[in-house]
Amino acid sequence: MQTDSSPQEFFRMILLTVVGQAFTAAGYILQDSPTTQAGGLFRFVKPFVDGWFGIIEFQLLAYTDTDFAPSQPSRFRVTLLRGESTTGATSSHPNFARRDLSALVVTDFGVPILPSASHWWAYRNVTELGAALGEAGHLIVGYGVPWLAGELQA
Repeated sequence: MQTDSSPQEFFRMILLTVVGQAFTAAGYILQDSPTTQAGGLFRFVKPFVDGWFGIIEFQLLAYTDTDFAPSQPSRFRVTLLRGESTTGATSSHPNFARRDLSALVVTDFGVPILPSASHWWAYRNVTELGAALGEAGHLIVGYGVPWLAGELQA
């Protein structure tokens, strides 16, 4: 990856390019939180009519080459939340829900499309990142968004 931006800024740019339009169409907007994003956390939030929020959260672990060690692949995972706030804070409310996308798909819905229920999407370059975000985005739109809305249950 050749870029003058930080790995987080680069991820944000590709994330919005690959899934931004589909998420916007579904009512999910990327939170404007530079500090959180600099730490590798990207949240798309949608308010629901009941006062709760649906959250699609991307957690990025970016690795870069150093003079001492070659880089391992960067990776991200996706967590889905339905909560009372936009922060992703855990709640004891019975309607609170938090689930990794991979666990939702593989375990809850029994679709063995990913290698495991604790899957992280890995990438080493922009082509691999685009493909990984495309795959995750497809699963989010197909399973995650309806699950968050309560329209799809395992």
